[in-house]
Amino acid sequence: MLNLIGSALLVLASLVVALNAQAAIPVKVVVVSMFEHGEVRGDQPGEYQLWIERQKLDNTFPFPLGLYDLHMNDTGLLAICTGGGVTNATASIMALGMDPRFDLSKAYWIIAGIGGGDPLDVSLGTGVWAKHVVDGDLLYEIDGREIPKDWQYGLIPLGAKKPNQESTGWTVDTIHYALNPGLVNWAYQLTKDHPVADTPAMKAFREQYTGYPQALRPPFVTIGDTIGSSTYWHGWKLNEWANDWMHLHAGKDSNFMTTNMEDNGTLTALHRMAKLGRVDTQRILVLRTVSNFSAPPPGKTAAWSTTAPYPDKGLPAIEAAYALGNRVAQALINDWKAYEKTIPSAK
Repeated sequence: MLNLIGSALLVLASLVVALNAQAAIPVKVVVVSMFEHGEVRGDQPGEYQLWIERQKLDNTFPFPLGLYDLHMNDTGLLAICTGGGVTNATASIMALGMDPRFDLSKAYWIIAGIGGGDPLDVSLGTGVWAKHVVDGDLLYEIDGREIPKDWQYGLIPLGAKKPNQESTGWTVDTIHYALNPGLVNWAYQLTKDHPVADTPAMKAFREQYTGYPQALRPPFVTIGDTIGSSTYWHGWKLNEWANDWMHLHAGKDSNFMTTNMEDNGTLTALHRMAKLGRVDTQRILVLRTVSNFSAPPPGKTAAWSTTAPYPDKGLPAIEAAYALGNRVAQALINDWKAYEKTIPSAK
């Protein structure tokens, strides 16, 4: 009798698992935003609101482990707002990835948000698709007033003895994530000629960057790499560190162009979930659009530019993150018969 009951319970459990798997909603594209100013509809938009309003993400899913509810439409586009900072991003993405309501195994992930930009490479409003995401928090730090005279800055790799030196001791394996280069190239080719809005305020601000030809350009679309840290750092000394740090961890072919405060946390969570087959890490894209520069213009101090207001309150960069990200999202959804099984790629 006990054996019979045990067998029945086993069958019942198997049926529940099967029904849960069958009930999971297949997701084609996950859009990851990082912050919102207030409400998710009807007020000044942050990174989340434009997706909800313009893509009619009217299916709302309560998300108690996140900061905002999840929003989805019937085409298979799901959006999340993680909250700012590495810890919020890691926790929110892990919570979504383990949510049994969604089948994310074939989903493409588009991380689309604003960020700081290196004046050596980009201008305000520029959209930058990353091939490398590097963590800027995992290091030793010495106050710049106490560093040896021959050091450029007081940031040292874990396991190293001085700045910009490869680790010879202990370190961690989540400092660098390389994205699928073919997919990144495809997204860039798809968006490189997409118009990115310029404004008088952006033009007036960038005109301060005399001697920096890339910073003086109207906004454009390019490929470049991003450093994430929960510290909102600023200035030419740290900008030098960021360029060195990118090369040290991602190789000489990498090029630091944007700053962010979440992407290394998001990538860590996604790679953990890939171990369970819940995420395909070859289907991840990271787009950062430049709302501000990471270093001041000539004649201005780092203290001034750290807190200088973003031109147009950063709205052009928010609009660009939506426009460029949505161009890719719609291409994936509209040709899902092909892209469900075959990841798009370009050289």
